[in-house]
Amino acid sequence: MPDIAIQNINHNYGSVHALQNLSFEVGKGELFGLIGPDGAGKSTLFRILTTLLVPTSGSASVAGFDVVKDYRQIRRRVGYMPGKFSLYQDLSVEENLQFFATIFGTTIQENYHLIEDIYVQLAPFKNRRAGNLSGGMKQKLALCCALIHEPEVLFLDEPTTGVDAVSRREFWEMLQRLKAQGITILVSTPYMDEASLCERVALIQEGKILSINSPAAMVKSFDKPLWAVKSDRIYQLLLDLRTFDLAERVEPFGEYLHIVGRPGISQKTILDFLKNKNHEGIKIQPAQPTIEHVFLELA
Repeated sequence: MPDIAIQNINHNYGSVHALQNLSFEVGKGELFGLIGPDGAGKSTLFRILTTLLVPTSGSASVAGFDVVKDYRQIRRRVGYMPGKFSLYQDLSVEENLQFFATIFGTTIQENYHLIEDIYVQLAPFKNRRAGNLSGGMKQKLALCCALIHEPEVLFLDEPTTGVDAVSRREFWEMLQRLKAQGITILVSTPYMDEASLCERVALIQEGKILSINSPAAMVKSFDKPLWAVKSDRIYQLLLDLRTFDLAERVEPFGEYLHIVGRPGISQKTILDFLKNKNHEGIKIQPAQPTIEHVFLELA
């Protein structure tokens, strides 16, 4: 039995259809990513799965319990880290941990093995108020509080948003260690590059699932020509390439522009087009597709 099962979930905010017929499953011990931009419906789905919101229609279960009928059992078995930092900012690091442990009828010592790798980084600041921590340290404290009662399923809503690159990498390393302990993890993120760190991902846009697969299989499914191009006039290059009849789509990717091509596109056709537009310092090379290319293709 999957740890998370979602069947035809819909949710409306008045006339706004936040979720539209969502269905997917997350296996026991799986690290599953929900990838999409702000406003895609990720937080709404998390609130439904953590029993904080009743869906308009459809059904879902977590750890074998129905999210509407069995909300008490679910709340004892899940850890939830919302997108917005929601711990008590006037309490210290240690006081926040003790508070959440007490709520669940446990102690820091009893489940210290779950948070040890994270807490050793927080220990020097254990007497500091949570509101005075850096962004990365706040996220680590929130994760500790979500784990302190040894949950079966962990829900992390955009846990790396607003933190530096080093903290992002450290956070994902922590998730891999938690997965190794058998915890099922559903994590959402707007960062497409984080998708490759999950076993499977679902791409979501405007409340609809666009695709579900492993990151590698998703990237492999991208079968259109892809070229990376730059010149001395990058903005004019963007404008010109968007008039190129063999370019289906042109988007900035770092220092290059990426062209998703139509049949017949080649390095020569691109070069001839750009020379005709008086571009200089032209560089053209094949590009490797990413999850972001797949998402833009489907969205």
